[in-house]
Amino acid sequence: MESFEKARLEAFFQRVTQRFPAPQPTSSLIITHLLPERPAFLQAMAHLTHIAAVLPKPRSIHETAAAQTRQHFTVDTLTRAQFADPATALTYLEDTAAGKNLLLLDVGGYFAGTIEPLCAQFSGNIRGVIEDTENGLQRYLDLDKLPCPLYSVARSPLKEPEDHLVGHSIVFSTEALIRSRGDILSSLDACVIGYGKLGTSIARMLHAKNVQVTIYDDDPVKRVQARAHGFHVPTTRAEAIRGCGLIICATGNLALRYEDFAVLPNGAYIASVTSSEDELELTALDHLYRRTETGPHLTRYATTGHYFYVLAGGNAVNFLHGASVGTYIHLVQAEILAATALLTSDDHAPGLHELTPDARRIIAEIWLDYFNR
Repeated sequence: MESFEKARLEAFFQRVTQRFPAPQPTSSLIITHLLPERPAFLQAMAHLTHIAAVLPKPRSIHETAAAQTRQHFTVDTLTRAQFADPATALTYLEDTAAGKNLLLLDVGGYFAGTIEPLCAQFSGNIRGVIEDTENGLQRYLDLDKLPCPLYSVARSPLKEPEDHLVGHSIVFSTEALIRSRGDILSSLDACVIGYGKLGTSIARMLHAKNVQVTIYDDDPVKRVQARAHGFHVPTTRAEAIRGCGLIICATGNLALRYEDFAVLPNGAYIASVTSSEDELELTALDHLYRRTETGPHLTRYATTGHYFYVLAGGNAVNFLHGASVGTYIHLVQAEILAATALLTSDDHAPGLHELTPDARRIIAEIWLDYFNR
């Protein structure tokens, strides 16, 4: 990031935090993709809360950003396991922020499985959770009852530009890896599993590159939408992936299971928009398929008479190339800052909350002042 870009971003965040101040002392645990622009966001969060620890998502850590972050904040290792067990999760919170008012910033529902015992047993007070992703939001909504306030930015109109451009970045990185083997996108029929905002963007981008696209989604409403948009929509997942040379998984919720891999044609490529444990049941193949690294971020799975390729180890393929969505990411970060200020300023009832349309308009106007140039 150039110095003038950094200065402009810092000024943008300063104006957002001035517009949405946080008067009450509160600590925060922040799960985040630690990408090049993220230190500026963390500094803005530090104006609103005391950052008890930063927990970078393990497959999206930019080393320079990590080094900058360590200069100012505690940076701990993040795993699913540490927040899957209530006792382990509670111990971590007590070691990190005992007795504090605490906000949890989440990306992917890491705290969802243990949020109920954490709210009940933590020595401090969990003021609420802010969740960035649709995948994570679904994990919280699957709970019988939310024990604390949950602010979601996943379905915000301010996130729509990011979702659109993430779809572009997924296709860009997928194409780059496929070309590294001498193949091209337009020679492959593609199946996109999951027709949410990311899946829709991916499908449209593939279509623009002259790729024949099939859509599968467990939700029949999504399949109707895909059909109306001109895509082929089979009845079953197996029918959808059969014969497709490229499968892009965009569900966040186990797109390909053990039995699905056998249906793939020889030489098919598999890409994902999130972590491998969320999208792909690859561990079930350990005793059946041999794994061979055939190039950077290309793994060949082979058994007698059958083989396919997994891109980026089954993890979000766009992070191989920075996952950049330009300055639109700052709209989402600003909404997170505003939600942080609201959670620290007022008591909220347990349940799902979103920013008001007026608050989102304020953020959009500030963003246009700084980045619409």
